[in-house]
Amino acid sequence: MIDVGLIGYGLAGRAFHAPVIGAVPGLRLAAILQRTGNEAGEKYPHVRIVRSLEELLAIPELRLVVIATPNDTHYSLARQCLEAGRDVVVDKPFTTTLKEAQLLVEFAKNAGRLITVYQNRRYDGDFQAVRKLLAEGTLGRIVRFETNYDRYRPQLKPGAWRETTRAGSGILFDIAPHLIDHALVLFGLPEAVTADVRIEREQAVADDAFDIMFHYARGMRAVLRSSILAAAPRPRFVLHGTQGSFLKQTIDPQENNLRHGNIPAKGPWGAEPEGNWGVLTIPDGDNCMQRRIPSANCDFRDYYANARDALLGKAEAAVSAQWALNVMRLLEMARESSETRRTIPWN
Repeated sequence: MIDVGLIGYGLAGRAFHAPVIGAVPGLRLAAILQRTGNEAGEKYPHVRIVRSLEELLAIPELRLVVIATPNDTHYSLARQCLEAGRDVVVDKPFTTTLKEAQLLVEFAKNAGRLITVYQNRRYDGDFQAVRKLLAEGTLGRIVRFETNYDRYRPQLKPGAWRETTRAGSGILFDIAPHLIDHALVLFGLPEAVTADVRIEREQAVADDAFDIMFHYARGMRAVLRSSILAAAPRPRFVLHGTQGSFLKQTIDPQENNLRHGNIPAKGPWGAEPEGNWGVLTIPDGDNCMQRRIPSANCDFRDYYANARDALLGKAEAAVSAQWALNVMRLLEMARESSETRRTIPWN
């Protein structure tokens, strides 16, 4: 049994880490650092609640520490946990700069500790269905991939750190790590990046929309987009290939289920009705055949199951340290591209 300590009990800790950790065999949520408030203790009466990092790290049984705090605290907290001899999972984004990420990876390597990033959205059932289609070659050679993650939140949230000018605030560091991860899983590193990162809402000071294009060989493009002013969201996934197309309109329901504590007693946490499955379109002579593609039977528990196995020496970490660095580098390339209005080559 691996004892896990969770730092932070805001939305990320409450919805996307605590219930997932507790549902994975071999992991035990043993401690939660919630500096103020009693929500964690009320929800998890058998878990030790602490009020400081020092108190958390003084618990000798803790092997893994999960960091689910504001982005600009990730580096310092991860560094202190590594120095205390703990393995670390950091919620995305890894850090607020590539330099910070490189320092953490180097320190973890020298200390012989695991450090990885919570790229949980690769375990959405619809994304895994996309992976299967590509692995089977159903669409032929892919010429365009789109991954969209839209919301409609026209009003600013007073006091919310993501709405400020703090390092790592804004939608680029909030949503883009998931979409970048999707592109890397499917197609690997791009040859170049072109991006437009912007502010669309009145009075906003942090970016709330972006369009990022990854350039690949033979004219293939991966387009990653997000906006907080999308009352009618764009399709979740769009793929066009030489032998057909795939379109998934709705977003995987797993995040919404976890936000509201609606965890199924059995089966995948993001199970969807057939009417929400993606649609595969294949040319058939002068006509086209369409059929729905079921989302895969997976969920965020698979991430933590892999982390468990990596700690036990039974598997490689699905999100390696180098992978985390690549995501950070692409985030910085997107920012640079937007600010300079030019395409930035990987090299």
